[in-house]
Amino acid sequence: MSRLIGYFARGCLAIIPLAATVYVLWWVVSTIDSLIGVTIPGLGLLTALGLITLVGFLVSNVIGRRVYGLFNRLMERVPLVKLLYTSLRDLIETVVGEKKQLGQPVSVRLSLGSESRILGLLTREDLSPLGLPHHVAVYLPQAYNIGGQVIAVHRDQIEPVDVASSEMLTFMMSGGAAGFAHAPRP
Repeated sequence: MSRLIGYFARGCLAIIPLAATVYVLWWVVSTIDSLIGVTIPGLGLLTALGLITLVGFLVSNVIGRRVYGLFNRLMERVPLVKLLYTSLRDLIETVVGEKKQLGQPVSVRLSLGSESRILGLLTREDLSPLGLPHHVAVYLPQAYNIGGQVIAVHRDQIEPVDVASSEMLTFMMSGGAAGFAHAPRP
């Protein structure tokens, strides 16, 4: 009986991520199709991808960048919209934008005598404007969640980790279960 339960559990581990992915993709395509009012499955998604690519092309030239800059300044003036719009814009710019600034992977010593560490991404090397000289900001993403904490730690408590930022982020977001195609370099 325990062997059957084990097979069932492994089957769930194989099927649930696949089924969830297929369902989300189906839901996105269906929603876009119904919003646009098309009856050919997937045509709405293709239309949306084409429009997004067209907007990307338009904001890549001088006039488009100016219009986009004006739009950004307008969005930054509306109180509630500012919070949501700028947060999402900055997050997307950090992950897939031209700068791709995920931060330097670091390990943070919990206390000076401890060997225990927290893994994170160094996001700012100077917190003097906050009255915290000799401190740095480290982002600690939460596993399986879009969220995390920013902590201020003394720069003596951090050590760089020699892996790509994207691999470290994958490792942390998966709860330590994924990432590191190659073993971290010592």
